[in-house]
Amino acid sequence: MIGSSCFRWLLFVPVFVVVLTVPARAQSEWEIVPESEQALERGLAWMAKTQGAQGNWDSNDLGLVSLGALSFLAAGHMPGRGKYGDTVDRALKYVVKNAKPSGLLNIADAQRDLYNHGLAAFVLGQAYGMTDDSEIGKTLERSLKLIANTQCDDGSWDYRAKRQAHGHDLSLSVMQAKALRSAVDSGFEVRNDVIKLALQSVRDHYKADNGARGQEERAKEGGGQFTYDGQRATVAMAACGVVCLQEFGQYDDWRIPKNLDYISKEVARLNPVKGNGEVPFDAYTLYYVGQALYQSGGSHWRTNYPVIRNYLVTSQVRKSENLSEDGSWRDTRWVHGKPGQLYGTAVGCFILAIPNRYLPILQEGKIEGLREKLGHEKRQE
Repeated sequence: MIGSSCFRWLLFVPVFVVVLTVPARAQSEWEIVPESEQALERGLAWMAKTQGAQGNWDSNDLGLVSLGALSFLAAGHMPGRGKYGDTVDRALKYVVKNAKPSGLLNIADAQRDLYNHGLAAFVLGQAYGMTDDSEIGKTLERSLKLIANTQCDDGSWDYRAKRQAHGHDLSLSVMQAKALRSAVDSGFEVRNDVIKLALQSVRDHYKADNGARGQEERAKEGGGQFTYDGQRATVAMAACGVVCLQEFGQYDDWRIPKNLDYISKEVARLNPVKGNGEVPFDAYTLYYVGQALYQSGGSHWRTNYPVIRNYLVTSQVRKSENLSEDGSWRDTRWVHGKPGQLYGTAVGCFILAIPNRYLPILQEGKIEGLREKLGHEKRQE
């Protein structure tokens, strides 16, 4: 796959390149159970049934539409093939068709530029890695250049696609981080200086409970977690910080276990209501919590994933007075109406499909030597 890409030379140097392993299904019987397989299929059926002719589920947020495509890709459904081939193909084509000449993947309000862009570029990277589609590749190449060109001087990004002295918050950085890593997994090349500066920004968003700032050895003492803007700590930001570090190969960073412990405590508090359609936390938080736990693996994944999986099985809307909602979930905080159902159902399906490991970014094992290829020093425990 990597060797056949005709776009690799178009990006950045110096670079790092990841060689993919072979996808594998669930490692253990506990990861996928019959109830979760059935819930995933019901969710995909709802997605297919409610998709409009344009492929966008009545949403002009390219990030949300891309997540719709991701739910099918994560379940092993390829564009143009099989039961849902037309569904995923229409969604991806809608995103590619609406990409701007600059590479920007947003046609909604400019304040959502890099939210939509980061989400969409991540999914296009996964789709390209699975299909080698030249049109997706061309769009992805332009989108990656835009991410590099709009990185702010402090290493983060703003809501709007413009370079300036200071970016905004960690929620934007994680989206661009996933887009960059997604492209690498699919054979593209990314400049080391972009990654190095982004990592510095991510670490700056960690807040130690003892108030240490700029004193790493002291900050390691006691608890702490990633924050939205250096102050506001949430479950979502704890997960986002972990995901950023993992995507860039910083597997031994001491901040990761501290945030995973916090996430685990919050997962233990979850209490689903049967059939109410609510995803755990909210769709944004769930999306990153699931990935943070999966990437870390071990006891955090083994303990927490069944809780989240079973929550989704329990809360999914089943046949009710409104049959049009059967099989769906909804976002509980950020997006409402039909786009909110798209958001909740796409993320719910993605989380249930993670153990299939069909996506390039979910394939087995940590990448040997990734940290060294990125040009970063080995961090001490």
